[in-house]
This record gives sequence, structure tokens and C-alpha cells, in this order.
Amino acid sequence: MNRQTRWAMLAAGTALSAVAAHGRWEVAGAAWGYLILLLRYSRTSRPLPAMGGIALATTVATTFWLYESGLPVFSPVLALSLVMALAGVVPYVLDRLIAARLPGAWATLVFPAGVVSVEYALASLSPVGNILSSLAATQHDNLPLLQVVSVTGGYGVSFLIAWFAAVCNHLWQDGFAWRRVAPFGAVLALVLAGGSLRLAFAAPAGETVRVAGVSPARSVLETSNRALNGYPSPEQLAGADPDMVRRVFAPVNDSLLAATEREAKAGAKIVVWPEAGGAAREADRQRLIDEIAAIAARTGSYVNAGLIVITGAPPYMRNETVLVDPRGKARWTYEKARPVPGLDPFNPGDGRVPTADTPFGRLANVICFDADFPVLMRQAGDVDVMLVPSNDWYGFGAAHTEKAGIRAVENGYSLVRQASNGLAAVFDPHGRTLTSADYFTTTQQTMIAHVPVAGSPTVYARVGDVFAWLCLAAMAALGVAAMRAKRLTVAPSGKRSE
Repeated sequence: MNRQTRWAMLAAGTALSAVAAHGRWEVAGAAWGYLILLLRYSRTSRPLPAMGGIALATTVATTFWLYESGLPVFSPVLALSLVMALAGVVPYVLDRLIAARLPGAWATLVFPAGVVSVEYALASLSPVGNILSSLAATQHDNLPLLQVVSVTGGYGVSFLIAWFAAVCNHLWQDGFAWRRVAPFGAVLALVLAGGSLRLAFAAPAGETVRVAGVSPARSVLETSNRALNGYPSPEQLAGADPDMVRRVFAPVNDSLLAATEREAKAGAKIVVWPEAGGAAREADRQRLIDEIAAIAARTGSYVNAGLIVITGAPPYMRNETVLVDPRGKARWTYEKARPVPGLDPFNPGDGRVPTADTPFGRLANVICFDADFPVLMRQAGDVDVMLVPSNDWYGFGAAHTEKAGIRAVENGYSLVRQASNGLAAVFDPHGRTLTSADYFTTTQQTMIAHVPVAGSPTVYARVGDVFAWLCLAAMAALGVAAMRAKRLTVAPSGKRSE
């Protein structure tokens, strides 16, 4: 393969990787295609140019994702993202070092095992979870395929996409042979058939509960935000005139309280506010909760209120939710466990996901970015309905909600994500969207759904990231096998030989 062809392959793979990232302009099929081209470029180039080209491709894709998501490109977020992008080079390095020493179908397992190993490491160790590193998120609309995450977590989908790229490269290099295609084809067919059967026959129990998600009226919230423009930091707001702060917060809180009572009287048994929906100074917090409790008691509903509390000590702000039951009792107070690095100016909570047994199933709660950490979302155990109050921004809201929907399939619970400044949605335990509401197309965002009160227990919820650990073990085993094997070389034509 000549130099011009390799550069064309790198350019095409980079372009596809930009739209393969899960964002506003994603193309789901691109996720299956770009890895083929980049892997082929890596295998047919000299080692240093190969890894340099892959690093460039991952950097371009990550930067483009930041841009399309509306995040500040030149910021600490970029530095962190670029470090993570460089981690994306590792599977290609492993493929170069190991795959060439292995025969037949075994060689095709190196790259997907490497991809999953890197994804798992980033999801477990990085402060942004799997928000940047999950290939599975690109397939959020492919429900038959997505059902495999109930066993493997999102890593199973990522493995299949990367395995497809490795198989295609194997055929590209050595020509077609059934023994090279059969393992992948059989597994993919089994996954799609099993997923289709699960969707058709393993539906949750028929009993449902009416759930409402409410946000403050846009006009009220925008007026409040303009009034707070002179107080850009929590410390300045904490030092502002208390009466002024109450006057600014009151219309927003009143809008939420009115919407809550309206929907509860209309039959909603669970009402969910967005992240930071209501706001109060510490001294006024209990008064707001008492107002919520009065509505819950009058209407016989559960209200999960997302609140920002302005405090008198650093960092001067707390991001929390409070679940109030029909007796007016607070069943939990939960603080966001995973603040967004560089964007959320408050301390994290203790990370203990709260639960409450109710006549409408076992409820649990996290806040927004918490849902990008699979381990945290699995922590609560057997849950029927997961409540996820959220607050996004234009350009990222839809993608962020779609990512959260994968957690519903992994753990077998319905997921209610009420999101101001974004897309609110409800997913059933199999990932079906029951309803949605776009904040930017309504004057007051409200969504209503009849949500299953019983979850659908999954293997993943019980065994966790065993599949990811198996991929790590497979990498080690394949590496040992490669060291003992006679090295295979790749000829300029792309053919492998001993």
C-alpha cells in the first residue's frame, strides 16, 4: 500500500471518527466504519507514523466532540480530554505488538479486548467516567443490539464494534475464509437474535405508575438568571442581600410548586424536578421543603426535588435532591456524587445511592453526571425506578439523555431523567423511550409517562464488570501466547506471512 493511500485512509478514518462520536451530528454506522480504516492505517504504516496518525485522529475526534457539545474547547476540559484521547492509541499499539504473532481468529480478538480494556480503565479511573469513551453510546437506538449490555454492560457493544473492525482487517489482509468470519458472525447473530427475543417476550409486568417530570417556566427561569448575572460566583451570591436572593428565587420555586401540584392532582404519583430546579439559601431551605411536603401530603404523591442550596461556608453551594413522601416526610437527601470537572462549583457527596421502598416499586436517585459512571449506577442493587434529575445545555442535552438510557438496560430499571436546558426522557428497563420533552421547544417543560413499577433483573446488575475483567484477562493471555509464538510479518501488500 503506497503512502498516498495510507494518508487517504487516515483522513477518511479521522473524518468518520468525528461523526462517530456520540453527539449532535452522530452517524451510528460511522462507529462501525472508522475503526476499520484506522486499524488498517495502523497495520500498514511504520510504527511511529502509525501511532502518531492514530493520536492525531483521536485528538481531532475529541476536540470536535467538545465543539459540537457546546463545551469550551480551550479549557481544562480540553487538556483532560486530550489525555483521554491519547489513551485511545493503546488498542492499536497492542494490536501491533500482539496480533501479528497470533494465528487466524485469535488475532482478531486482540483489538476488541484492547478497546474494552481502555474503556473500562477510563470509566473506572477518570473523573469524567465513560462520557467520552463509550462506543456503546453510538448505538443507543439499536435496541436489539443494546440488550447485550444487560449481561456485559456497555463493554459488550464496544467489543462487537471493535471485533468487526479486526475481522474486516483480517479479511482485507489475508482474503476471505469462513473460519475467519464464523466466530464473529455467530456471536453477532446470537446477540441480535437474543436481543430481539428479549424485546418481544421479556417485557416487564403490566402494572405502571404515572410519573411527571416538571421544570420551571422558561420565562421565569430566564428572568431569574438575568437578575443573578451580577453574582457570577457562589461566594458572591452567598454574600448578597438575603431579601434580594429570596425575591429572585421565589418565582422559580413557585413555578415548580404550582407545576408539581397541577400534575399530582392530575394523577401523577411521582413528580420529579430537574437538577438545581429549586433554589434557596440555607436559612430558607426547610421552608421550601415544607411547602413541597404540604403538596405531597395534599395530593398523595412522592416529590423528588432537585435543589441548589446557597451556604455560608466554602464552596458556598450544595447540589442536592430531597424525596418527600405522601406523609410529608423526607425519605432521602442526596448530594451529587460526581461534579463535572471544571464546571460544577461544589463538593461531591458521599456517593451512596439512596433507595426507598414505595407502593410503586423501589425508587433510587442520582443526579445528572452521576449516570456517566456505571459502577455508581449499579450500586443501589435491585431497583425498579431510577430518578435522575439533570440540568444540561443546548448542544449536549439529547446526547447526555441517550447515554443515560443505556444505564436502564444495564441494570433493568426504568429511568426517569428530568432535565432542564436539555432533553427530558423516560426509558423502560429495555431501553424503550416512553416519553420525552425538549426544554428548548416548550414554554414550560413537562413530561408524563406511565412507568413500569417492576424492574427486569439483569445479569450485569448482579455480576458487574466481569466481561471487562475477562477482556483484561484475555489481553494478558493473548500477550503470553504471542510471546511464545513465531512472529508473523505483514508484507507491503498487506498479506501476513511467517
